[in-house]
Amino acid sequence: MSQENTENIEKEIIQDENVVENQDVQENNEPEVSVEEQLQEQKDKFIRLYAEFENYKKRTSKERVELFKTAGQEILQSMLPVLDDFDRAWAQVSQSEDEALVKGVELIHEKLKSTLMSKGLEVVEIKAGDAFDADFAEAITQIPAPTPKLKGKIVDVIEKGYKLGDKIIRFPKVILGN
Repeated sequence: MSQENTENIEKEIIQDENVVENQDVQENNEPEVSVEEQLQEQKDKFIRLYAEFENYKKRTSKERVELFKTAGQEILQSMLPVLDDFDRAWAQVSQSEDEALVKGVELIHEKLKSTLMSKGLEVVEIKAGDAFDADFAEAITQIPAPTPKLKGKIVDVIEKGYKLGDKIIRFPKVILGN
């Protein structure tokens, strides 16, 4: 047998198998899925997968932005007691007679504050006489109001509060009048 005869025989066998397969499909009376339906099904799968991927990208991008905004939160929180101590020390040093000492400490104090503020730290603005709001301040005690005007309001701010961006990282501690 020659090479051509072998190839011809193989082609006939393949054609016969295809005919048999087609007859089996027709005998089972199963409707054939058209190419257009398959294409539509694949397009639908692709669109769903694409939409899911776009949602994933948006979600991870949003999470990344939030992470960058609050990345230094722990460090800034650990620096807050140092800033409080510095504020108290500044109150005492500013009463000193030594102008060079006062000026030096003032420069260092301002530099520390400006550095922390440049990293996004902000003071929660609250003062005596403001209405108390539990969402923005922490009441540590109540005392009799010195004036009737201060009933239910903030009498004194014990510790400053700070926020990083829109998130409060330390609530101000206040005394309420009752």
